Amino acid sequence: MESEQPPPGIDISVPHPARRYDYWLGGKDNFEADRESARAVAEGYPPVQCAAVANRAFLRRVVAYLARDAGVRQYLDIGAGLPTVGNVHEIAQAIAPESRVVYVDNDPIVAIHAKTLLHSSSPGRTAYLQADLRDPAAILADPEVTSVLDLSRPVALMLVAVLHFITDDQHPYDLVRQLVDALAPGSYLVVSHATNDHLSVEDLAESDAANQRSGIPFRLRSTAEFGRFFEGLEMQPPGIGSILSWRPDTWSAHPRPEAVSMLGAVARKP
Repeated sequence: MESEQPPPGIDISVPHPARRYDYWLGGKDNFEADRESARAVAEGYPPVQCAAVANRAFLRRVVAYLARDAGVRQYLDIGAGLPTVGNVHEIAQAIAPESRVVYVDNDPIVAIHAKTLLHSSSPGRTAYLQADLRDPAAILADPEVTSVLDLSRPVALMLVAVLHFITDDQHPYDLVRQLVDALAPGSYLVVSHATNDHLSVEDLAESDAANQRSGIPFRLRSTAEFGRFFEGLEMQPPGIGSILSWRPDTWSAHPRPEAVSMLGAVARKP
């Protein structure tokens, strides 16, 4: 924020992933600690801003596919981040106005901006919940979720650019499984995740060191590790791959996949 004056109760001395992502996307709702963290990451991985922009484009394409082609009308977006152009409800409700969306994030600043996320079309509905992916039971039981979403019907679970902040000791696969198990058959799991597939040993060491300096825990995962999130689910074409190559809607001179180093995939619960 221009004045660098935080809202009450916000500790701006500690970087947060949502505000750092906002900085990479050209937003204004970030503070010096977030920008310092962003610069630290860029020292080890210079294309990180390009990856953030590409990831947002991936989200928009996925939601359009789910709403238009898969007939999904309910979305649970965990790790939603700060509002920006092309939020989930805007895309889904432009195709199907009755779509319902619940956004979840653990950054109090996202809650302050939730009124933007809650601007819904009249047939549909949106809600915002301040909660943490590391407590899936609390998310699933919260009235903001249960009053907006009917979990007995298909839901698209959106975990876009959030699981790489869950380190191995926090049991990321168990967290995803708990969430997916609570969803009805016909639901979808959407994940994008930073990968180490294209990094040399030296580049990976520098990236790990940069992430340590950034002050935000971060875990790159290989394609094989990424694929474990989808065990028991039906992978949708084109399967696991670069977010750049997931159903591109127009031709453009994309950067090489290794210049983005983000995997993405969509799978259906049978």
